[in-house]
Amino acid sequence: MSSLTGWYRLRWVVEQLFRVMKSQGYGSGYIYDHDTPEGFSGQEYFPEKLGRQNFYRPVERGFEREIIKRLDYWTKLRTKRAEGEAD
Repeated sequence: MSSLTGWYRLRWVVEQLFRVMKSQGYGSGYIYDHDTPEGFSGQEYFPEKLGRQNFYRPVERGFEREIIKRLDYWTKLRTKRAEGEAD
């Protein structure tokens, strides 16, 4: 069996898996970031029990100052979207 034939078989298996997952509702409600005006959906993927985690804390020097601004902007958008959903 050529590697190309193996690739087509693998692709078929993956497509079948995605088809089953979609039929069971997997991915429903997902908002693609680039489909929003700001390029940021603000969706939460952490389990509610776990809550939102911060894994990176930039410092106030160099380009990290700009990263702080960007993270703050995203936090505001996320909060705004969460409040909009609650209304």
